Amino acid sequence: MPRAVYVLALGIFALVTSEFVVAGLMPQIAAGLDVSIPQVGYLITAFAVAMAVGGPVLTVFVMRLRPKTALTGLFALFLAGNVLAAVAPNYPAMLVARLVTGTASQAFFGVAVSVCAVLVRPEVRGRATSVVLNGLMLGTLLGLPLATFVGDAYGWRTAFWAISGLTVPAALCTLAWVPRLARVAAGPLRTELGVFRRPRLWLVLSTSLLVIGATFSAFSFLNPILTRVTGFDTAAVPVLLVAYGAATVVGNVVVGRLADRHALAVLVGGLSLNLAFLTGFALFAQLGVVAVVCAVGIGLVGVTMNPALVVRVQRAGNVGPLVNTMHGSFITGGIIVSSAVGGLVIDAFGLRAPLWLGAGLALLGLLTLVPDLARRRAAPELRQRQVVA
Repeated sequence: MPRAVYVLALGIFALVTSEFVVAGLMPQIAAGLDVSIPQVGYLITAFAVAMAVGGPVLTVFVMRLRPKTALTGLFALFLAGNVLAAVAPNYPAMLVARLVTGTASQAFFGVAVSVCAVLVRPEVRGRATSVVLNGLMLGTLLGLPLATFVGDAYGWRTAFWAISGLTVPAALCTLAWVPRLARVAAGPLRTELGVFRRPRLWLVLSTSLLVIGATFSAFSFLNPILTRVTGFDTAAVPVLLVAYGAATVVGNVVVGRLADRHALAVLVGGLSLNLAFLTGFALFAQLGVVAVVCAVGIGLVGVTMNPALVVRVQRAGNVGPLVNTMHGSFITGGIIVSSAVGGLVIDAFGLRAPLWLGAGLALLGLLTLVPDLARRRAAPELRQRQVVA
């Protein structure tokens, strides 16, 4: 695996740590900016919306640049956003900082995945993508707890300075070890946009939204479910989250090994297992052992489907930055939908409701795979008829 692939993973690790840090330091940020907890929650929403909407727009501009130039420019923009967050004198400034970092993060993700696809042979793109996406998994497993610890011990602004400090070596490694490549876009902007006229691409993108939506329906509310329904002490939750994060790292490696040759089979199996874990969690959340097994199981077969999802999207579209960034926007859309609807169903039906919501989204995700399954089943029969003819 080229060294540059690991460098891209380091960059995504820094970006993901910044994405999640607000969630880990809500009370401290609220006190520091003299705002309410719900207002700090809007900073998370703003980051997600910036990723979903601003990311593709920024990508349209940076895709005209060489990938190495685009990546370093996005690092600079991301660094500026984090520095602004660290020194933000008030809430509006902090809001602007989150919009800037969210937009830069999504564009970086799209360019990084495209560069990864160019650096390796087509038959190992899924495996290489899993290496890059390990930056995302490790950001959840290590980056978020470390940033939360630093912010809690030394002040929330220090956490943003620490992320800024991590960004600088990641950018320098990119300058040193990512090779100079030609533009990785498939062609002019009109050609890139023309890919989105393919109905199958939109169906494939919807699968990604549903896979991630199903997973985050549970993950977004894991803390209150485990404490208020299962009955775990709050001190046990960080340990359970580490177990969940470790499962995502393992699952990501396994899926990366299988994604290139068996992307569709991996998604069918992953969604089926996720459906089973979500349903079991919803039914038996009051039982500690079952709740832990199901929660860790969701980590093992949830966001870890990303390498297979990326391979499938690139085959339906292309490996260009715009397709990959739009894919990231659909993934973010899954997070937004699941967290927003999950909050509504909790108010109406209680804390188990998001788990049932996730199960429903997983079932819909399986249905989006039916056309590809039917096409695969029909292909051997068609070839047999041609041979007979």
